[in-house]
Amino acid sequence: MASEMPPVPGSPAWWASRPPAPAYRRGRPPMDVGRIVDTALKLIDEVGIQALTLRMLADALESGTATLYRHFDGKDELLAVVADRMLGEVRVDPEEVVGRSWREAVTATAAALYDVLCRHPRAVPLLAAQVPVGPNGLRGRERLIALFLSHGFSVGLAARAFTAIGHYVIGFAIQQHGPGTPRPEDQAHLRDYYLSLDPAEYPATTAATDELTSVPLQEEFRFGLDLLLDGLEQARREQSAGPPGVGCRK
Repeated sequence: MASEMPPVPGSPAWWASRPPAPAYRRGRPPMDVGRIVDTALKLIDEVGIQALTLRMLADALESGTATLYRHFDGKDELLAVVADRMLGEVRVDPEEVVGRSWREAVTATAAALYDVLCRHPRAVPLLAAQVPVGPNGLRGRERLIALFLSHGFSVGLAARAFTAIGHYVIGFAIQQHGPGTPRPEDQAHLRDYYLSLDPAEYPATTAATDELTSVPLQEEFRFGLDLLLDGLEQARREQSAGPPGVGCRK
C-alpha cells in the first residue's frame, strides 16, 4: 500500500500539522526559528527567492544545514513560514481604525499591507503561490472580516470584500514591485514608444500617453483601491436595502 503523501508546505493541512511555536527551538546549539526565518527573509530581499539556498542561509547564520533541517524539511517549508512572517509585519495604528468609518479603516489596513510588500518586493510572489493560512495570515483575515461585519456587511459580502482587497493589494504589488517589473527608465521608453505610434490607428493610446506613463505608483494604488471601495459601498447599500434573505452569498 502506497504511503500517504505529506501535505504541501503552506497548505491548510501542513499548517495544521505544524507543532506549536515553542517546539521550534531545537538544534545543537539551539537556534530560534524566528532568527532563521528573519534571516531568510533578509536574504530573499537581497538575492531573491530562487537564488536563496539552505547552504547560503546556514552560512549567514554561522551554522550548518543540519540545524535548518531540524526545523524545516526543505526550502519549500521555510518559504511557507517566510510568507507568513511577512504578514506579521503588517501593523495598523489603532487611531486609524478605532472610531473610523469602515472605508477609512480598510484603507489604512490595505495601505499597511502594501507598505510591507513594498519593503519585500522580491518575496511578494510567495503570497501569490497559496492562500495565506498561517498564524499571521489567519489573524489578519479575522481582523478584516470582523471589521466588515461590524459595519453592517453580511457574512457573504464581508468574505468577498476581504478576498477582493487581498487580491488587489497583492496583485498590484506583484505587477509593480515584483521581480522583472519596469524600472523608472523603462517608463520613459514606454512613453516614447506610445508617442511613436500612428495616432490615426491608436488615437486613444497616444492621447493618454502621459497618464499611462507618469502617474506615481502610490497615486495609482489609491485610485484603484478607491474604485474597489466604491463598489463595496454600493454592494453594502444594496444589501441593506434588499428584502430579508437577499444579499451576497459565498
